[in-house]
Amino acid sequence: MKPKIGIADDVLGNVIHLLSVDLANEMTLYVKIRKAHWNVSGESFMELHQLFENHYKKLELSIDEIAERIGKLGGKSIGTMQEFLELSMIKECPNVYPTSIDMVKELLVDHETVIVKIRQDIDDCLEKYNDAGTTDFLTGLLENHETISWTLRRYLK
Repeated sequence: MKPKIGIADDVLGNVIHLLSVDLANEMTLYVKIRKAHWNVSGESFMELHQLFENHYKKLELSIDEIAERIGKLGGKSIGTMQEFLELSMIKECPNVYPTSIDMVKELLVDHETVIVKIRQDIDDCLEKYNDAGTTDFLTGLLENHETISWTLRRYLK
């Protein structure tokens, strides 16, 4: 049954697609953070190991919330790595094992990429789609990424 929430079907489709890209970005970034968590080494090993764990746990929650938001709007959530990689703006780096500081730099770039995308999504949901619920939802997601980015930035000079 389609939701009757005051948003036209074509608009819902656009918002669902925008959220699907966000879901793909979150999932791809989640996998990259897990890889960093598993492979970090060096003098700040334990600190970064715990930091990365904290970050991927935050993303686990976001991933579930985005998928549920898609469902609330009447859509189906993508759920395969192929689908995630087809939509994601975040790129994987197979067979690459950077230094700890390069991990931090790479993850910072990825989070900032997500931040820019979510900012555009917020503008679109507010101005083009008149979807206050998704706008509010995305603002919370944006704030999480801003906090994580700020934390990563503190490791860089």
